[in-house]
Amino acid sequence: MTRVDHGVVAGTFSLDGQTYDVDNNIWVVGDDAECVVIDAPHDVEAILAVVGSRKVVAIVCTHAHDDHVRVAPALRERTGAPILLHPEDRPLWELTHGPAETWDADLTDGAEVPVGGTTLTVLHTPGHAPGAVCLHAPDLGCVFTGDTLFQGGPGATGRSYSDAGLIVDSIKAKLFVLPGETVVHTGHGDDTTIAAERERLS
Repeated sequence: MTRVDHGVVAGTFSLDGQTYDVDNNIWVVGDDAECVVIDAPHDVEAILAVVGSRKVVAIVCTHAHDDHVRVAPALRERTGAPILLHPEDRPLWELTHGPAETWDADLTDGAEVPVGGTTLTVLHTPGHAPGAVCLHAPDLGCVFTGDTLFQGGPGATGRSYSDAGLIVDSIKAKLFVLPGETVVHTGHGDDTTIAAERERLS
């Protein structure tokens, strides 16, 4: 039986010379045997506590801000799982890891990540970051939006590599076409639904 497991871990986010305290959601999707970890925030042990004894088949990064990828290489070392990231986020990745440490495979719009009896479909949703993606699991009735869409509206823009107009366009084109009852699992904070956010942003 495919399920979604959740944890929360505290840490920091740094960009443009400023650092903020943040709480990040940990999302793990799979069955009793295998799973995908969505993002790698702050603390490998906290992520592995959600994973449990399962095999991690991929570490899928919604974008490359440091609070989402800082421990991705360490998690890869512990689990043997490849890191997947959209290539347009290379500049942000390199701010944290430099050019020598890289990810293993590129995410592309429409690509599919199979795991534990379900499939996550990649939706490229630039705006918060150039390579930001969301991961749609239609049979689970949910979408993992990273920092693209939150309860209350779009993710933050106004920092380097972000674009306020583009994030709204991405949300309307790629997310608001999903069924209204689709549950939105965000990178920070509480869940919402596509219908609730569509109404707020319409």
